[in-house]
Amino acid sequence: MLTKEKLEEDLKNAIRSSDDVRKRTLRMVLTAIKITEVERREPLDEPALLSVMQKEVKTRREAIEEAKRANREDLVVAAEDELAFLNSYLPQPLTPQELQNLASQAIEEVGASGAESMGKVMKVLMPRVQGRADGKAVSALVQELLSKR
Repeated sequence: MLTKEKLEEDLKNAIRSSDDVRKRTLRMVLTAIKITEVERREPLDEPALLSVMQKEVKTRREAIEEAKRANREDLVVAAEDELAFLNSYLPQPLTPQELQNLASQAIEEVGASGAESMGKVMKVLMPRVQGRADGKAVSALVQELLSKR
């Protein structure tokens, strides 16, 4: 279970142990959480915290790509360390087979017969894979499965 209190406690431990990567990463995540809470004017629940964490992961992936293009190996290593640390807080990603099974179940439940049913399938499927699969990958898989029908 991901909670803001756990992240704050982990930050305290990182400060005590002088772990710069964890300390820097947790501060950025907690800042992003605080900004989101101010925007929404309410404390975030677990799915919202997970969403913020996923945005931070996406940001790190983009930073890695940019650093590689700029030939900045030091920034690549730093962003990869942060990414590995952030991934430890996220739920285990679905395997391609698990994702395919869930997508097939959602298609059967909705009774989808073609591409026009994609929205209905995604509406059923996305809450089931929240935080464990990339939305683009899910969308591509559903399109592929629906095109075979």
